[in-house]
Amino acid sequence: MKIPIFSNLFTSLSLHLPSPRTNTKPKCDIEDHGSTLKVYHVFSQCSPFKPSKPMSWEESVLQLQAKDQTRMQYLSSLVAGRSVIPIASGRQIIQSPTYIVKAKIGTPPQTLLLALDTSNDAAWIPCTACVGCSTSKPFDPAKSTSFKNVGCGSTQCKQVPNPSCGGSACAFNFTYGSSSIAASVVQDTLTLATDPIPNYTFGCVRKTTGSSAPPQGLLGLGRGPLSLLAQSQNLYQSTFSYCLPSFKSPNFSGSLRLGPLSQPKRIRFTPLLRNPRRSSLYYVNLVAIKVGRRIVDIPPAALAFNPTTGAGTIFDSGTVFTRLVEPVYTAVRNEFRRRVGPKLTVTTLGGFDTCYNVPIVAPNITFMFSGLNVTLPPDNTLIHSTAGSTTCLAMAAAPDNVNSVLNVIANMQQQNHRVLFDVPNSRLGVARELCT
Repeated sequence: MKIPIFSNLFTSLSLHLPSPRTNTKPKCDIEDHGSTLKVYHVFSQCSPFKPSKPMSWEESVLQLQAKDQTRMQYLSSLVAGRSVIPIASGRQIIQSPTYIVKAKIGTPPQTLLLALDTSNDAAWIPCTACVGCSTSKPFDPAKSTSFKNVGCGSTQCKQVPNPSCGGSACAFNFTYGSSSIAASVVQDTLTLATDPIPNYTFGCVRKTTGSSAPPQGLLGLGRGPLSLLAQSQNLYQSTFSYCLPSFKSPNFSGSLRLGPLSQPKRIRFTPLLRNPRRSSLYYVNLVAIKVGRRIVDIPPAALAFNPTTGAGTIFDSGTVFTRLVEPVYTAVRNEFRRRVGPKLTVTTLGGFDTCYNVPIVAPNITFMFSGLNVTLPPDNTLIHSTAGSTTCLAMAAAPDNVNSVLNVIANMQQQNHRVLFDVPNSRLGVARELCT
């Protein structure tokens, strides 16, 4: 069987899949071990959700951007261990949690792919007979001896959004981007790598409308009561890290590392901030941004954390390109253009307003957090066309049509870094790590 390869994409380290000439066969059947899961991108060769036909580079960029718009709407709506798991890359999801892990659910276990989402709590999985679900491999509760429905009087029923009761079983409805989803609240054994978590509460999706919902289901890594962190507290102590591979990686080359053991010892941290109104989100204090060696002039209010309005800066695994509120982005963009060369002609591509049709030498961009500086090389900040004729700054202003006050540090800017979420000590760490 010939595997379609998404070849006409990006040649930067972060946004390019191998060309059809490659002879390397992707390693898709690697088993997870301990509490480490492999992570891969939805559009990788290991994913059943990869595109059926090639797209032009421009189509790819514009599609990614459109999905980020939906993602920002979703975030805006919010705004108002001891083991390792492989991660792979996956771009086609409209709501754009673009990295996937393998999980096993039920007894005997059924293997499913779940999108990682650090800004969501509850896991939800398409189940058999789901109306509107696009996955070809739903979870079949009838084949699991450990499956059970959650009753209306349970604590878990009170923790889901918009709970309702038909008979004695708990159900709930929620929106995800432009999708509407109806699910039953159920429990079964969730196995990540080699760690079983019995009686894991999740949403068994019965009906979905719209195109925003990840077709394969979702694993919530937020901080809420139904998230993986809360339900595996005894096992992983609310600690995890991931290394996201670049979009070009065809294999499970990234990893989700669960629990405090095996986490990097040499890593610098910045405090996590808590917003009671948006308790799931991982807020940090972004104090300045440097382009090259120059700290750009940004109004302090544009970076300030404000729990009442939801303003501030978050790390998010599901947004592709970093979005900065308008005054922050304008300051960064203008200094970037000045450093690249003020006499060069600047072009646009979709929502990217800083593109060049000639080769450029780009400055590094440094995000300066409290106690932690993260310097991004051009691999994390530029997208290049396949022919090398167009190069764009891979950041944008928060969209005008979204009442968003969030700066979002997105997954392209996180690629090939180990990002450590240490919730008990209320801190987030970042260290450079080549996971591709």
